Amino acid sequence: MKKNWFRKDIPSSEITPEQVYLTRRDFMRAAGVMVAGAALAACVPAENVTAVPTLTPAPGAVTSELGESLTAYDAVVGYNNFYEFSTNKEDVARLSKDFNTRPWTLEVGGLVAKPTTFTIEDFLARFPREERIYRLRCVEGWSMVIPWLGFPISRLLKEVEPLSTAKYVRFVTLFNPDEMPAQNSGYFPWPYQEGLRLDEAMHDLAILSTGLYGKELLPQNGAPVRLVVPWKYGFKSIKSIVKIELTDEMPATLWSTTAPEEYGFYANVNPKVPHPRWSQSSERRIGEAGRRPTLMFNGYEEQVAALYAGMDLKANY
Repeated sequence: MKKNWFRKDIPSSEITPEQVYLTRRDFMRAAGVMVAGAALAACVPAENVTAVPTLTPAPGAVTSELGESLTAYDAVVGYNNFYEFSTNKEDVARLSKDFNTRPWTLEVGGLVAKPTTFTIEDFLARFPREERIYRLRCVEGWSMVIPWLGFPISRLLKEVEPLSTAKYVRFVTLFNPDEMPAQNSGYFPWPYQEGLRLDEAMHDLAILSTGLYGKELLPQNGAPVRLVVPWKYGFKSIKSIVKIELTDEMPATLWSTTAPEEYGFYANVNPKVPHPRWSQSSERRIGEAGRRPTLMFNGYEEQVAALYAGMDLKANY
């Protein structure tokens, strides 16, 4: 497995030194886990927000040179949005613990020259994984910093050879109400669906992930394979994918279908465009006591802003 810290894409302020990461058990014991009670409740930003430039780390905690660190592993696997299991973040891990991710197949088709169905074993063998440390920003106003294992989705798309008519990529989650109990609810239009423009999907930052923190994904994090698009709100990063389809039409997505007045197709992190029910100008980094300003495109503006040149980002929210 290739290790790649991607310093060209991720500011050094958010990268834990390799020798520290390789001894992450000691690191985690030293850093501590601040995941209890109200510290993990999704919150609406306060009216008056001041920047939080540094952490107050636990004794012996390892942080980056600017005071930022990876989100604690226990928090990453214990605080999860996965509505197929529950709308309660703290319940998802418990309710998904018996979710079966083997056998698993991933169908890739639509407007492509070489439609292919991969078993998860073929998938893992065919596409070597790299390590990418990305910020994750939830539309609810909280965030994390996570070391993912994965590869650019562009590698997969190039293998199936998109046709010239392909403009969008549609993603579909497994539909299995027997193992995903919340899918028995008729409130949402299951299965979960998401989409990207083809040029967004081909961007090097957009990855398919099968692991985090050097381990395979757990069910609550989207096992066995999920999308990670770090400049967009977290709900765009669809989990437990079974189908990828290239199309010439913008695909319907679960959230833009359920609440189009609140959630658009693009879902780019934009602190200047408030959610109808709260501001998006700041966020609460899990593990920190205060709030910090939200960055345009979640801090990846230099890499991805050109994808949206000339677009009205308030209209295309």
